[in-house]
Amino acid sequence: MKKIIQSLALLALSGSIAISAQATTPEEDLAAFQNFFKNRFPGVPMEEYTNGVYSIDPIGRENWEAIEEFPPYEPFIDEGQSMWETPFANGKTYKDCFPDGPSIKGKFPYWDKQQGMVITLPLAINQCREANGEKPLKYKKGPINNILSYIAYESRGQATNVVVPEDDPKALEAYEAGKKFYYTRRGQLNFSCANCHLQNAGMKIRSDILSPALGHTTHFPVYRSKWGTVGTLHRRFTGCNKQVRAKPFKAHGEQYRNLEYFLTYMSNGLPLNGPGARK
Repeated sequence: MKKIIQSLALLALSGSIAISAQATTPEEDLAAFQNFFKNRFPGVPMEEYTNGVYSIDPIGRENWEAIEEFPPYEPFIDEGQSMWETPFANGKTYKDCFPDGPSIKGKFPYWDKQQGMVITLPLAINQCREANGEKPLKYKKGPINNILSYIAYESRGQATNVVVPEDDPKALEAYEAGKKFYYTRRGQLNFSCANCHLQNAGMKIRSDILSPALGHTTHFPVYRSKWGTVGTLHRRFTGCNKQVRAKPFKAHGEQYRNLEYFLTYMSNGLPLNGPGARK
């Protein structure tokens, strides 16, 4: 652990690219964000960023492709399908909440004007359950990952298309809050999300290559060998905060929902390819 912290500290000192969160429109942010990676890794096709670190790590990619021949997340997809098709106690199913069927991941997250907040897919799932008299699922571990895996699998190929409504200032506020979170340093190590995954993407912490921020949201939920199971995006947010010795926020609380809103917007145009497998 001490060596990891020392490596992170060196990365913080070595950053030479000035990235800031100045007042710009979401469209300008998106162009600058994606152009940054086009210039940083000119040989990487845009759609490759959906594969995370394996878009820039040819050696790691070989191992990952071997794992994907027998995906460790397949049982979770099957369990998720069973959850989707099993009626609630009142006889209704998830389809009563999501009439378009399970291929809905591309619609999330979105700004809900009526509720005045960002709605993520796990939050919508729990709102559906509670509306039908069922207990909400835990947000980071357990059955939530099964149904998310199934929905992600059924949604593969959909283009990321997050919208920040121009006619709703509160939506822009939520986007800006997520943007501010992404660029704000925190924790004892004084690191922001951008320090690792934007400024130092492609560099190493010991033997691990820091993944590019572009495409980060496309492949969740993710089976991590480290976890031995599938985990949600907000579980990963929690882990990142802990790694820089910052106190994590509540999964699907306002801070992380706004962060997901901003970060997913930055991947607009990229196809969804979850669930995924990572180390």
